Amino acid sequence: MTKAVAAQPDQSDQVNDTVPAYSWYALSVLVVVYVLNFVDRQILSILANDIKADLGVDDAYLGFLYGTAFAIFYALFGIPLGKLADSWKRVRLMTLGLALWSAMTAASGFARDAGTLTVARIGVGVGEATASPSAYSLISDWFPARLRATALAIYSSGLYIGGGISLAIGGMVVDQWNGAFPDGGPLGLAGWQAAFIAVGLPGLLLAMWVFTLREPVRGAIDGLPTPEDPHPFRGFVQELYTVIPGFTFFGAAGRGFSALALNITVFVAALAAAYGLTELLASGPGKIFESITDQWLLLAVGYYSVFCWASALRQRDYPTFALTWGSPAFLCTILGYGTVAFMAYSASYWGAPYAERVFDVSKGELGFWLGGGGAAGGFLGVIIGGRMADLLFTRMSAGRIWVILFGLLAPIPFAIVQYTTDSFILFVILNVVVGALAASALGAAAASSQALVLPRMRGTATATFFLATTLVGLALGPYTAGYVSAQNDGDLSVGVLSTLWITPVGLLLLIASLKLVPKANMSVVERAVAAGEPSALAS
Repeated sequence: MTKAVAAQPDQSDQVNDTVPAYSWYALSVLVVVYVLNFVDRQILSILANDIKADLGVDDAYLGFLYGTAFAIFYALFGIPLGKLADSWKRVRLMTLGLALWSAMTAASGFARDAGTLTVARIGVGVGEATASPSAYSLISDWFPARLRATALAIYSSGLYIGGGISLAIGGMVVDQWNGAFPDGGPLGLAGWQAAFIAVGLPGLLLAMWVFTLREPVRGAIDGLPTPEDPHPFRGFVQELYTVIPGFTFFGAAGRGFSALALNITVFVAALAAAYGLTELLASGPGKIFESITDQWLLLAVGYYSVFCWASALRQRDYPTFALTWGSPAFLCTILGYGTVAFMAYSASYWGAPYAERVFDVSKGELGFWLGGGGAAGGFLGVIIGGRMADLLFTRMSAGRIWVILFGLLAPIPFAIVQYTTDSFILFVILNVVVGALAASALGAAAASSQALVLPRMRGTATATFFLATTLVGLALGPYTAGYVSAQNDGDLSVGVLSTLWITPVGLLLLIASLKLVPKANMSVVERAVAAGEPSALAS
């Protein structure tokens, strides 16, 4: 059920010209949350080679563990949690999610086999799915449109700070733990297990700090104050049922026989595609075959579930569907950024394992140089990119898209040199450059997706945006690199550079966005009203 729209969103930002100091304080807390988010996620990179040795897995599995096992559940639970962020207290939702993913990160440290570690990482994905839908929506209600890309970029800097810190902390903990307990420490824990526990437990304390944040009035800063939903969990439960295979058949049946027939057809086609891809690619040893089977089966379930959710959204909330799935401008923008993420996630995850295999450096030294450089490069890139996106947006309506396009193309020549050089110093320097250039696109992409929907739709729009970054970027990029590496005797240079094939796809999508986004930005309310959204301005 939709809520009334009170006024046209004020793109010129005439409402609330000043930003309260509390908004900046709250943003700083969210940055800390996002830092921990990526510490818990990215620490797997510096631990990858030790996990490979202890658990007897291969690069394909490591890519699956970091990418698909995390991404599918992160993306799918992001759908109902994005809906909950649109209807419930976003501060409370983020608090609960932070506690969950921190506990599951700590639980990863007690894994003794690949299956247990996979389940724990799935739990991390579910918990982390609460963060960005809540944060994006909160930031959009704390900051006016003219500063939104900058604020979202500042928030997103936590991604790069956290990713860098994770390498430094992970390397330090592993080196010191293994030095003190070469045969295993208390409870028989190895260094990589101790590292998971060390970064997981602080999140439980941080959750109590997050709980103290004040909830802003939804949409007020845009002149579109939205009343609280009297039944906030109703939509969440409905969305949850639309993404759980099995229950999805009942949901489709409720929409009629033709909807059920189409749903079953898509389900069968997804499984058939997964089987076909498994058979086509399963040319390696048994462990590679197992990871391929898990990879494509999970992806099939993920894409099928997204189809079910989009079909249900179309019937239940057509205005939101029309401004997201039904908007070519929105889809080209988020999928275009998804191709940036495809390459960026691969390079950032495999950087530490690659350097550890190629260069004669310790984990501690590796974590310091790659972690510090990656954090600095990503932080500068996302902040400068976000600010440039806002400045260009004031001069041209497609200004933010140009920044995304820059983030797609600019890192490529530097990445090629980085993953072919024999110099560790040059590798470290290029790690900063590539990270900064790729990071420049994130704030622009996030702000573009938020500008294409109404305030009440922002959580759902964020969840949809992250479907592209996860199901295209995270679920496919690192696994592709790991699979190619496993097929080439562990050559991660070949693996990482193989992900560059997606560049032409991203280029075409973003060129389309340059043409589509300006008109879509100018007609958000009109298109929503035409799709059935009530409006006090409708004539």
